[in-house]
Amino acid sequence: MAPAAAPAAPAVGSGTAGPPAGRRLGPVALVVAGGLSVQFGSAVAVLLMPRAGALGVVTLRLVLAAAVLLVVCRPKVRGYGRADWGTIVAFGTAMAGMNILFYQAADRIPLGAAVTLEVLGPLILSVGASRRLMNLLWAGLALGGVVLLGGGGFDRLDPLGAAFALAAGAMWAAYIVFSARTGRRFPQADGLALAMAFGAVLSLPLGIAEAGDKLLVPSTIGLGLAVALMSSVLPYTLELLALRRLPAPTFAILMSLEPAIAAAAGFLVLSQALSATDALAIALVIGASMGAVRTQARAARRAE
Repeated sequence: MAPAAAPAAPAVGSGTAGPPAGRRLGPVALVVAGGLSVQFGSAVAVLLMPRAGALGVVTLRLVLAAAVLLVVCRPKVRGYGRADWGTIVAFGTAMAGMNILFYQAADRIPLGAAVTLEVLGPLILSVGASRRLMNLLWAGLALGGVVLLGGGGFDRLDPLGAAFALAAGAMWAAYIVFSARTGRRFPQADGLALAMAFGAVLSLPLGIAEAGDKLLVPSTIGLGLAVALMSSVLPYTLELLALRRLPAPTFAILMSLEPAIAAAAGFLVLSQALSATDALAIALVIGASMGAVRTQARAARRAE
């Protein structure tokens, strides 16, 4: 688990003149857009698993995402110190571990349940890192929504799949911490490109061992590229930019929106119906996220 004291991001709207509300809400919009992209990309990945297997999908996602980011960003590799490269290694390891564990979970249990269990990692990070009572209250409300979204049925899930999802949540918490550090140490998305490349190298042997030459089928590569863009390139870039202006605890609470987005993606892409209990749980999670945003915005205004 990440250290209790999460790295503080620069306050939104710091400066002598108060920025407009749209600028304060900008990082929030980045997080929400990233969540929509990653969960719908995960739904596409579930459809791809019968072709390439869970580890094969992870390898396609990370390798293709790394290729896109390296071409677009063309990151410099000179002029960085040992601490900078240590951050890249930690970020890339967290990214690879989070993806490998999550897809192992999604291969065994429904997408909504997998994300619901996974999001406990960011929630625990939020509770452990926050220094404000209100953030603890919002995290508690979001946790209640996450539990309700599980519908009390986690005991009926495949135990190994549930364990993979919980482990992915721990790696997600580490991802949040090291994404923030990478964003401060490297310009633009250079650090993300380098970390993605390192994560791709870690996953490559596993994917080859499971899928072999199935990874080279053109239609599989095409779907893998869609997953890479939707689940890695776009959301990770948006989250990296958001973490430059959002405190890590607030970002972690916003991650509680992911189960709601996953439930919607499961309904639209995988034909998984929503119950009244699911709708109530989603409302609780969204309410907690909105409360966290309002708390952060008020703190930013006081800091101006």
